[in-house]
Amino acid sequence: MSTTQTIRGTLKPDGTVELENPPNLPAGPVEVVLRPLSPPSPSREDWWQYLQRARREAEAAGGPFRTEGEIEQQRRDFRGGDERIEQIHKEIEEQRQGKSSE
Repeated sequence: MSTTQTIRGTLKPDGTVELENPPNLPAGPVEVVLRPLSPPSPSREDWWQYLQRARREAEAAGGPFRTEGEIEQQRRDFRGGDERIEQIHKEIEEQRQGKSSE
């Protein structure tokens, strides 16, 4: 029994193929024939429209986003790191000066 199916997919840059739907065939060896379709039409959206669309899609998919409070806390943590680095640098300089005066 010879069963064939035509399923559309996308050839990715790494050579893998992503199928739009799973094939309705039993597991086992298959033969794959690739034929290019007409290329997708170029997008008419600018970079800002793309970012807005990508955000809407991510939100619809339930993507995790940080709150304003979380972002501010991370900024404070980063800025606090500068003070810690300055303190360590100061201690190292004091140690060097202490050794050179001995």
